[in-house]
Amino acid sequence: MTSRGESDGDSEMKGSMWVLDQKLDQPMDEEAGRLNNMYKEKKFSVLLLLRLAYQSLGVVYGDLGTSPLYVFYNTFPHGISDPEDVVGALSLIIYSLTLIPLIKYVFIVCKANDNGQGGTFALYSLLCRHANVKTIPNQHRKDEELTTYSRSKFHEQSFAAKTKGWLERQSSRKNALLILVLVGTSMVVGDGILTPAISVLSAAGGIKVNKPHVSSDVVVLVAVAILVGLFSLQRYGTDRVGWLFAPVVLLWFLLIGGIGMFNIWKYDRTILRAFSPVYIYRYFKRRGMDGWTSLGGVLLSITGTEALFADLAHFRVAAIQIAFTVFVFPCLLLAYSGQAAYLMSNMEHVHDVFYRSIPESIYWPVFLVATAAAIVASQATISATFSIIKQALAHGCFPRVKVVHTSKNFLGQIYVPDINWILMVLCIAVTAGFKNQSQIGNAYGTAVVVVMLVTTLLMILIMILVWRCHWVIALIFTGLSLIVECSYFSAVLFKVDQGGWVPLVIAAAFLIIMYVWHYGTVKRYEFELHSKVSMAWVLGLGPSLGLVRVPGIGLVYTELASGVPHIFSHFITNLPAIHSVVVFVCVKYLPVYTVPEEERYLVKRIGPKNFHMFRCVARYGYKDLHKKDDDFEKKLFDSIFLFVRLESMMEGCSDSDEYSLYGQQTEHSRDGLLIGTNGNATTSNGDMTFSSVDSIVPVRSPVRSNNTVRSSGQASNHTDSDEIEFLIRCRDAGVVHILGNTVIRARRESKFYKKIAVDYIYAFLRKICRENSVIFNVPHESLLNVGQIFYV
Repeated sequence: MTSRGESDGDSEMKGSMWVLDQKLDQPMDEEAGRLNNMYKEKKFSVLLLLRLAYQSLGVVYGDLGTSPLYVFYNTFPHGISDPEDVVGALSLIIYSLTLIPLIKYVFIVCKANDNGQGGTFALYSLLCRHANVKTIPNQHRKDEELTTYSRSKFHEQSFAAKTKGWLERQSSRKNALLILVLVGTSMVVGDGILTPAISVLSAAGGIKVNKPHVSSDVVVLVAVAILVGLFSLQRYGTDRVGWLFAPVVLLWFLLIGGIGMFNIWKYDRTILRAFSPVYIYRYFKRRGMDGWTSLGGVLLSITGTEALFADLAHFRVAAIQIAFTVFVFPCLLLAYSGQAAYLMSNMEHVHDVFYRSIPESIYWPVFLVATAAAIVASQATISATFSIIKQALAHGCFPRVKVVHTSKNFLGQIYVPDINWILMVLCIAVTAGFKNQSQIGNAYGTAVVVVMLVTTLLMILIMILVWRCHWVIALIFTGLSLIVECSYFSAVLFKVDQGGWVPLVIAAAFLIIMYVWHYGTVKRYEFELHSKVSMAWVLGLGPSLGLVRVPGIGLVYTELASGVPHIFSHFITNLPAIHSVVVFVCVKYLPVYTVPEEERYLVKRIGPKNFHMFRCVARYGYKDLHKKDDDFEKKLFDSIFLFVRLESMMEGCSDSDEYSLYGQQTEHSRDGLLIGTNGNATTSNGDMTFSSVDSIVPVRSPVRSNNTVRSSGQASNHTDSDEIEFLIRCRDAGVVHILGNTVIRARRESKFYKKIAVDYIYAFLRKICRENSVIFNVPHESLLNVGQIFYV
């Protein structure tokens, strides 16, 4: 037997010695186990990261990977006159891929995600949390205590604080920021139409290359058939077939990279001199204005970059970075270099260089993989469009449409039927209407560069307000990004009349729809806010509210998170009875990606206890799906029951601020003085005390000592049980859902454009969109609609 010291020393050198004396070496065994577990966790995390990097290929890089199908054709739509132009174009492609996808997006913009969520509205949500720029002021200070509501405070004299103050000072700046976000969102929708069109049409064009006698109409019919099948399968979701995406895109990248290497070796190895930026200068000097306008075609080499950021949801940023730098980026460089090498000897084949450069022996297998890759790329863009529509819907910027979650495992996989069929019709119209890649490419480039410009402008605020970067760093990033992107933007402006007008028209239509709907939503909220009923009026009605209290629970839906809505006074003025229990339900979305289930509900009591009136605020993130079903109703009532118990337990505990239910100091500032039935001001004590909006509390179980629990006494427990039994009896008697049907109209003296927006566009959207009762899945037999009209 060795001594303890010898055993410890040996165990540090040879792990096998740990088992010689278990009792003597127990501390070393624990240390070894800890180190072993750390090693396994590290190994597991590395393997998990590599697996995520592999899976990201099918979701994130499909669109970017299919660009070699059509880039050189759109760069030289009128043919190539000088082989040196090919070198210059390749050099532009190389540095475009390096500056935009690699440096800007993969290593900078992707880090601006909102807890893994990307896209234009994710950036907007970040800004809404760090500055008061949201145009619907329905947030409460308790919302900032959510675990997903991450924000930090500014130093008063910092540049970030000054920027924040500048943004918040005028509502016009908030509206300008919102319009900027909506422009980017509209262009993403246009991207969702143009990506399937150009990708599938370019892939299907391989038929004509190998079979020259096939007409272009046949190619278009094949592309349309693929598109119809693609959009028809959206309702099944990607969960069942998603496992195919990564292998397909992996095989695609291996093929284009391998073919590129073969073409470089076979045709022209000197093409690699394009890695020198000198050839960009020579290219523009030689071609002049034609070289500048050809940037619209070069731009297509980085299409899909915006989808890269929008589809971050289920992948770590590190996985995205590994996949791009190690695999995607080298394969793309090889693919474009191979095509350029082929063009050096076959300049006349520029219109179909991708398929022409494929070795004859593997032509049809590559064609099948190209078609499959085009479908995957289209799927990724369509999914990104659904996601951003859902985010716009949560921010009150899109009409109410049906949103279906297609996967139980992945929250981000959704399907929006109405948008799906609109995308399909417009996509088929673009494919059949243009019939060639050049005009679709011009349209595609316009949509892409506008989204990139919007992202750059939003990143300025993100770097200052969220990352707290020095303004010089933000200025350098912005300057370099705008130099590149404005160059592309100026080039696509020359092609507006050659197809570039398509995304502008589509984006303009969606922008009008979203802004008008948001305007109507804000005005409706402002009406409810300014016309809410004072607590003095409610208290003046007495415990019966001046009416017959019938058995049951009335759920009054309102957009207000504080105060009694006007719909309630309108209801009890026209009907002679109200339910024994009234619950004002506010379902609101916060600028966070999700709200944890245990933090979802905020409950407060309105008025004295014998009024039996409550407010329940259900909070959701823009990735959450609200289901108004039995499960939601059960959780709502459970939250109220828990609130009643907490209220009873905390009576007499004056030293507890976190669970204060009565907010004595904020009554006068928020709801006015408490007015009794005789019109005199009363004090906040006894049974007539009610809580202010500032004392609204999350329904969580409190951590309390035994002495505190005992101090509440048996009387409180008895009162608690009586009220809960009363609530249960009322729930069993029946639940009625009372929804407001508020109609807005433009005033007679309003400007003509306001009348068009409110009386026609908003009214039409409200007529065709889903009703609140459908959104909440309220059964018709238990639904009451209360109508009211107001003028703006």
